[in-house]
Amino acid sequence: MSRYGVLVIGPAGCGKSTFCAALISHIANTKRSCSLYVNLDPAATDFEYEPAVDIKDLITLDDAMEEMGLGPNGGLMACFEFLMENLDWLDSSLDDVGEDTLVIFDCPGQIELYTHVPILPNLAKHLTGHLQFSLAASYLLESTFVIDKSKFFAGTLSAMSAMIMLEIPHINIMSKMDLVKGQYSKRELKKFLDPDPGIILSDVHKDTNPKFHRLNECVVDLIDDFSMVQFLQLESRDEDSVQGILSYIDDCVGWSEVQEPQIRDEPEMDYTELVED
Repeated sequence: MSRYGVLVIGPAGCGKSTFCAALISHIANTKRSCSLYVNLDPAATDFEYEPAVDIKDLITLDDAMEEMGLGPNGGLMACFEFLMENLDWLDSSLDDVGEDTLVIFDCPGQIELYTHVPILPNLAKHLTGHLQFSLAASYLLESTFVIDKSKFFAGTLSAMSAMIMLEIPHINIMSKMDLVKGQYSKRELKKFLDPDPGIILSDVHKDTNPKFHRLNECVVDLIDDFSMVQFLQLESRDEDSVQGILSYIDDCVGWSEVQEPQIRDEPEMDYTELVED
């Protein structure tokens, strides 16, 4: 049996849940193999599609905060530590995943889960190893970050950190593109979609104190040296945009490689009609 999954990650408010809902809707509309929605955010409450698997059935953020006397960030970390200690719950929840189903894991916007502690990397190893998922990650960064260049730098570094830490096929997505389309030309956006550190550096210098210019240059050099981060554009309400992202996910997890070619039933042609009297 083939199992496929995508971890949807990124900072809070970048549109992860909206993107998950758009994927589910698009997959249903195209009548391809089904999808399964897994919520891994113990603080999430409102869903466009009800999760088939919900971490809140195991533990909620409010329970962790109350029982352990923690704040929101500490409580969320405690929830994931509890999940990692009870992976048999996740295993049993995913035991009936059908063949060729794409499992969409909606993760919380706590970047510490993969930048500061190896919780999400260890979860990815469990999914790919023990559960034998063909797994990819999609990192979302909100398009409005290009307006504040320091935020864009931070988001790019976070995306690069996720790529290095998770060690699975990975795509980066600039979400909510409809918010900036009227403010930037395609040419101007290109330097952010395929980050050109030299061009962006001059913009950052204008907005920062000169004493931080050397730090800016070091950050730019780091991004340039790795040369790993590029962004795909996403508008969740645009079917073509969602299909484009889905095709990249399919390639990352190898979904298309195992699908049998679809042969349409063509009506038989009466070749006698082509023969002249």
